[in-house]
Formats: sequence, C-alpha cells, structure tokens
Amino acid sequence: MAAAACLSQLDGGGNGDAGNLGFLYVTDYFAGALPEISRHLAAATGVGHWVGTVGIGICATGTEYLDEPAMAVMIGDFPDGSFRVFPAVSGAAQLQSLDLQCGAAPASIALVHSDPLDGDIARQIRLLAKRTESGFLVGGLASSRNGNALLADAVERGGLSGVAFSDAVTVATRLTQGCSPVGVAHEITGAQNNIVVELDGRPALDVLRADVGVGAGDDLAQLGGQIFAGLAVPGSDTGDYVVRNLIGIDPGNRLIAIGDVARKGQRLHFCRRDHDTARADMARMLDSIREGLYTEPRGALYYSCLGRGGALFGGESAELGMIRDALGDVPLAGFFCNGEISHNRLYGYTGVLTLFL
Repeated sequence: MAAAACLSQLDGGGNGDAGNLGFLYVTDYFAGALPEISRHLAAATGVGHWVGTVGIGICATGTEYLDEPAMAVMIGDFPDGSFRVFPAVSGAAQLQSLDLQCGAAPASIALVHSDPLDGDIARQIRLLAKRTESGFLVGGLASSRNGNALLADAVERGGLSGVAFSDAVTVATRLTQGCSPVGVAHEITGAQNNIVVELDGRPALDVLRADVGVGAGDDLAQLGGQIFAGLAVPGSDTGDYVVRNLIGIDPGNRLIAIGDVARKGQRLHFCRRDHDTARADMARMLDSIREGLYTEPRGALYYSCLGRGGALFGGESAELGMIRDALGDVPLAGFFCNGEISHNRLYGYTGVLTLFL
C-alpha cells in the first residue's frame, strides 16, 4: 500500500514515462521488504535502474519521517549513457577494478550508500572518490535496526554501492555542520589509535575540561551526547572539520577516546551540538547553494545525520522545512544516516544537499 501511495504521487502516476533512474529510501520497518518493493516499483513504472537504502528516518519534500513506516520515491530522467549503477564493492582491489564508465564518458561524481558495519569505510570512500573525475562523492551510511540493505538495481548487504554520473549531469552540492567549535584548535601531541593522550603538550582531559568549563569536581557524564571532537581537514581553506563522537574518558590517566584514529600533529577542537548553530549554518548553506543556481533545480537528494532532524532544529520537519522554504517544492528524497559522505570524506552530525539542475 505504501508503494502504491508513492506511485500515485509521481508525475505521470507511474505510467512508464517517468524517467530512467529511480531513488528509493525506506524506513527500517520496510527493510526486509526492500527487494519486493523495488521490484514492484520497477514493474509499475518501467524504470529499470534503482538506487537507495534503509534509514531509521527518511526525507521527503518539506517532511521528515522518523521511526515510523514510510518510504520516499523519486524518479529522474537523465540523458542516455550519462550514469552507471554499480553493485556493492568492498576493499581496495574491488574499488580499483570497479567499472564506473558512463557510456562513452568517465564518471564525474558518484552517489554512494554504504553499510556502516563494513570495514574501513573512510578509506574506501577516499579510494572511490579518486575514481571520479571531480574526486567527489555524496551519500550516506545506512541506519537500520533490521539490516543495512543497499539497493543498486538489486538489494545487497555490505560494502558500498550507488550510481556514478558523467559530466552530462549537472549537480550542485553543499554540506552543513550541526556542531559549533568550543574554544580554540589544539595540536594532538600524544595519541595511540583512538586515544588522545595530550593536546598542546597537556593531558587531553585537562584541555577538554578547560575548554567546556567542566571543573574537577563536576560530573563528566553531562558531556555525553553534547560534546564532540572536531578533527581539522588537512589542506582545507575553509576551516572544514569532521565531527567524531567522544566515546570514552579516563579521569585517572586524564585521557579521552574518540570515534576515529587520532594522529600526532592533527588539529582538534572540541565542539558542541547546538540548535542555533545548526539552523544558522543550514541557512548559510542554503544561501550559498541558491546563489550559485542558474536554473531551477529539477530534484534534490538530502542526507542528514540521525542526530539532527526535529530534535536539533526545534520541531518536527523543521530541518526539511528550511530546505523547502529556500528552494520551493522541489522533489526531494533522502534519509537519516549513520554517517554522511561529501567530497572524499565521512562526516558526522552534518547534512549533505545535492541538487540536479
């Protein structure tokens, strides 16, 4: 019934004239039915190529659906030979041999979905980005309590899959952060794996306490879910950073553990998840992408972190509402991710908006 409802809302009513590439995102209530749903949509629309995945929440034009049965369907009409759907791959060898040729043209950009339980996802993203002419990927990691299914013409589990586009497909894409820096950036001067031992030559926990204003007698548990580690992106001229969870604190040894490998010489600042910052940066991002438009967008994809949505933006569908207010009723699909992909990096607590022009 949900698939039929989606079909009834598509331009043309799903009569076979819709286009040649479909995007399908379902909440994890439908995770087990994704193969059947995708086959039904392909048969009903005549669209032979489909990509998508599963999320605890999904995105549609102006509306979010979190933790409830829902699906979002969007069909695009792209030039013949301008895209290639690629199956799930994992590991350097498969990524290097993957055929991304789009007809007679090389891949310019790729849309990627990934299983968060796969291996070194950040490294695989970097390797795949190098296979595109622009070095640019967009996408997200599946988020599901019922299996991280990936759709790329067929439903698979594990690895990365998606669709590559040639430069015959014009897109505009931007990223928005959801956390604001607290204090200044510090140099990691002592680290082991994901353990930060020292910052600027001082015990890492002492620096954290000073930056966020937590005294020696205060309860460190109050930092959970509010304070994060921001790792500076090397070579960025915009001060870009990737947010990683603060996953452990050792008061005795004055150490902290983060959700990524910490390397000596890296720059790290602590940051706070913040409603006002998230809304302000979303407005900045939307102004930036709108200013660069030379035509009205034909469709949009949006990938947001599970830690965003109404809980961060101050009301149900407030995040998606900001996009609709800025761009109008552009067809939009997407999902709430376990990690967001932009350029050649894996982000957290961000939103990634991509427009087809």
